[in-house]
Amino acid sequence: MGAPQDLSKRFVEDCLEKWRIWRRVQDHSILHSKLAISPQNWHITRMAKSKSYSCSDCGAVTNKWSGRCDSCGAWNTISEDTALSSGPSKTSLGAKKGSPVNLSNLDTDEAPNPRTQSGIDELDRVLGGGLVPASAILVGGDPGIGKSTLLLQAAAQFARNGLKTIYISGEEASAQVRMRAQRLGLKEAPIQLGAETNLRNILTTLDSEKPKLVIIDSIQTIWSDHVDSAPGSVSQVRAAAHELTNFAKKRGISVVLVGHVTKEGQIAGPRVVEHMVDTVLYFEGERGHQFRILRAVKNRFGAADEIGVFEMTGKGLQEISNPSALFLSERGTPSPGSVVFAGVEGTRPVLVEFQALVAPTPHAQARRSVVGWDNARLAMVLAVLEARCGIPFSGMDVYLNVAGGLKINEPAADLAVAAALLSAREDLSLPAESVVFGEISLSGALRPVVQSENRLKEAQKLGFSKAIIPAAEQRLSKEYLELSQFTDLSSFVGDIFGAG
Repeated sequence: MGAPQDLSKRFVEDCLEKWRIWRRVQDHSILHSKLAISPQNWHITRMAKSKSYSCSDCGAVTNKWSGRCDSCGAWNTISEDTALSSGPSKTSLGAKKGSPVNLSNLDTDEAPNPRTQSGIDELDRVLGGGLVPASAILVGGDPGIGKSTLLLQAAAQFARNGLKTIYISGEEASAQVRMRAQRLGLKEAPIQLGAETNLRNILTTLDSEKPKLVIIDSIQTIWSDHVDSAPGSVSQVRAAAHELTNFAKKRGISVVLVGHVTKEGQIAGPRVVEHMVDTVLYFEGERGHQFRILRAVKNRFGAADEIGVFEMTGKGLQEISNPSALFLSERGTPSPGSVVFAGVEGTRPVLVEFQALVAPTPHAQARRSVVGWDNARLAMVLAVLEARCGIPFSGMDVYLNVAGGLKINEPAADLAVAAALLSAREDLSLPAESVVFGEISLSGALRPVVQSENRLKEAQKLGFSKAIIPAAEQRLSKEYLELSQFTDLSSFVGDIFGAG
């Protein structure tokens, strides 16, 4: 019995000895790793936790506090530096400070930078009066709508007016751009042309040539060699737009970026690009129409929602000085469903024609089709007509169109849409000399709209003699047109169409 006990005791002692040896090895490894830290690393660790002090008079930095500055001799000017931000050193600014920013007052005698006129009045109107030096402009639009044509014509005008202009094409070869310039009669324009997509090469060229205006067509084709992704990706578009915008601001160069659009009509790429630039322009239009609308959706130097109207011809885009007359030029004799709306785009009053068609539907679910206006707004107007006026449109297909390809966004068109729908439904025509505008609330009340007087002046200029507007417009002069004013939609329906 003793032998087995001795064996078990010896086994336990062997296990304990092996465990002690393992512990000594582990402790030795840990100590060795700690001792492996170099004295330089100890110094860095110790200095990272040390405090720094600076003089408020001369800015001298020391590692300890004293009552007198050794650099300038000033007393009681040494104070401890506080970190710019707190947090891990890899993700925060820490205590290291940069250079102070030069500040100025709002009240200054410096004259604003002069604008450069292109000579294309519609383009200058949308830009807010001309091209501002060191500005960044983003232009978007559907493929084939005429963006490159417009910008090539604008570049030729700016170059002829003495502005050194460079046109960088990333989508077309230089020969293709020359062919377009020859077709437009611009081959003699003093434009410097280049075909390149490498951002570093483009910035190097701009740095050496020092132009005043550069056009990049388009930003989705530009790639930067320090971003590991394909051209047109979100990271590439963001990096290219950031570099070009900063370069333009620092060198006093105006840069125009052409942007692709998605199927929803928004500029492709990150939304941050629209925040980087000063002006965002959209080039709109229907392929079946010859009219093109240049709309400013953002402008730091002018009015937003301003529009410029052009006509696409065989020799390029021709500006339209009186768009209201153009949009109404094809309007014939009054017909049911046709109503003229007096709208405002930016600072410009514009008269357009709303066309409506209401017909019994052969389908189980009625169709609602809209071109040039908001589909949700149409549904609201139909619901108000049924709920407040007792005029149902269920079981009827409704089609609504804005003639000329213009897109209307303001709620002042509510009353004109309601008039067009009722005219089509009742098969009655409104007087040809009438214009309509007003906003409809969910209660059926008619609300006033902005710039009513400018709308009436534009209507009178084009030969209209009567206006149907909300009754809340009390301060309008009747010297322009004969006014028919209504407080709510029911009174309008009852007076004009004899229903409600």
